Amino acid sequence: MTAENSYHDTVECHQDTTECQRVRETLARVGDKWSVLIIMRLADAPHRFNELKRVIGGISQRILTLTLRGLERDGLITRTAYDTVPPSVEYKITELGLSLKQAVMLLGKWAIDNQEPVHKARELFYKRDPANKAE
Repeated sequence: MTAENSYHDTVECHQDTTECQRVRETLARVGDKWSVLIIMRLADAPHRFNELKRVIGGISQRILTLTLRGLERDGLITRTAYDTVPPSVEYKITELGLSLKQAVMLLGKWAIDNQEPVHKARELFYKRDPANKAE
C-alpha cells in the first residue's frame, strides 16, 4: 500500500466536508515553513521570543508573533509570561508538538538531501521558459 493510498483509505476528504476543512487547516499550520522551523527549534529546548527570532533568522517580528499564536492556539506550544522587567515570555513545545518532531525532521532531512536536485530542476525549468523566472 502506498502512502497516498493509505491516506485516502483513512480520510475521506471532499471539499465541502468539515473533516476535509479541518485536515486542510491542520496541514496549513504544521506545513508552513515558519511553523516547521519553530517546531524544530522548540523540540530541542524552550526559547524566548527574541531567541527564536535570532536563531530562525529572516522572520519578521509580526510573522513570528502570528505563527507562535497559531501554534499555541492549536496546542503545539505553550506560552509562559514571566513578571519581570522587562517582561519575558518563554515558548515550549507540548507533547502534541513533540509528536510532530519526527515528521518535521524527516521533511527537513529531505529538503537538505535534495537541495541540489531541486536547484538543478529549477535551472532546467527556467532555461526552457525564462519568462517564469520572475516567480
